[in-house]
Amino acid sequence: MNPVTEAFARLRVVPVVVLERAEDAAALGQALKTGGLPCAEITFRTDAAEEALRTLSRDDDLLVGAGTVLSAEQVDRALEAGARFIVTPGFSPAVVERCRVRGVVVYPGVATPTEIQMALEVGVTEVKFFPAEPAGGARALQAIAAPYPMMRFIPTGGITPANLKGYLEQKAVLAVGGSWLVAPELIAVQDFEEIRRRTAAAVQLVKPYLVK
Repeated sequence: MNPVTEAFARLRVVPVVVLERAEDAAALGQALKTGGLPCAEITFRTDAAEEALRTLSRDDDLLVGAGTVLSAEQVDRALEAGARFIVTPGFSPAVVERCRVRGVVVYPGVATPTEIQMALEVGVTEVKFFPAEPAGGARALQAIAAPYPMMRFIPTGGITPANLKGYLEQKAVLAVGGSWLVAPELIAVQDFEEIRRRTAAAVQLVKPYLVK
């Protein structure tokens, strides 16, 4: 495994962050570190994403990447801002190829066996299962993953403390993407202490599922 995938396997939860203000990035990063999850996927959905990535990537104790990457051009922008990994909502051959050329790990989004096979055909064996809950949840992932024992999944979308177990107990699951830790309403009011608390609680929840 590459170092990013190794980190995901060790942490089991990847905070998925939507930042509207780049000035919130430093405090958010500190809350995640203090809570015990020194990583973040910063979604490329806002104008603040690139500057937030630049801020967070200066912290050597944080593993940060870019999510919701939709084009090869966005791959370049994310890498220039300091992203160490790329995540996409769907499977884009152009994005995967640009990541290969640039030497950065990519976790493309899949929701069907067809997309999983597309990933396999280009040598990708770690993917994002998205949107996890609307696509059928843990039971659907278990069924979809069964024919592909070589694949590892990062289910994202609707994951909560209540349904976390159903995903992490599956051998095919590398980690889960968690937006509940860093809910936009908490960031909006700068309640970084609550983010730290949720992060610390998540660390405790995943302990039974840590990779030995």
